[in-house]
Amino acid sequence: MREIVLDTETTGLNAEEGDRIVEIAALELVHRLPTGSHWHSHINPERDISAAAYRVHGLSEEFLQDKPRFAEIAEGFLDYVGNAPLVIHNAPFDVGFLNAEFARLGLPPLAEERLIDTLQMARNRFQGALNNLDALCNRFEIDLSTRTQHSALVDCRLLAEVYLNLTGGRQPGLAFQAADAVGATGEDRVNAPFRPPRPHAPTPEERAAHKAFIATLKDPIWLK
Repeated sequence: MREIVLDTETTGLNAEEGDRIVEIAALELVHRLPTGSHWHSHINPERDISAAAYRVHGLSEEFLQDKPRFAEIAEGFLDYVGNAPLVIHNAPFDVGFLNAEFARLGLPPLAEERLIDTLQMARNRFQGALNNLDALCNRFEIDLSTRTQHSALVDCRLLAEVYLNLTGGRQPGLAFQAADAVGATGEDRVNAPFRPPRPHAPTPEERAAHKAFIATLKDPIWLK
């Protein structure tokens, strides 16, 4: 089961008013566990960055001026994510920006049915509580020391841990990991040497003891 954890950083908060993506990261999960594979790019937004957005992610116009434009990375990004479900915290925000970028290129929007919104999952589970990424990491005791500022790739790695906890923790993957560690493939099990069943017949002493026990019972089922 392949899924992609996705996060973006932007020039501001409103894609409909022309704000653009400045960083995008995608991290691969298989059976809800990170595989070590990811896709990441900074992006030249071809516009200014709001002061509020800069305070969040620290990506300046000077730093981004020599980075590729979205049109240059779109194909590579779409090839990487494929048709996998997309795990996103506050999916309408990130998908709104992505779909705005796709519209500029004449590409179709992301289908809603492939979106997994961890913010909505957290709200359903922890009603009335604070459910931003920092709060969820603290709730699940996930190390936040790498998150000095917002970073799409760092946030993907944290969100992968949060998603795993929201969907039942590490237990579903333990058997999968253990099988890999010892090489216990289906072929190994099929080719294992035949082991005959052990005898379980009672001894004469056990039979006598059982007969004596039955004699103490009223209307025992063993005699019917």
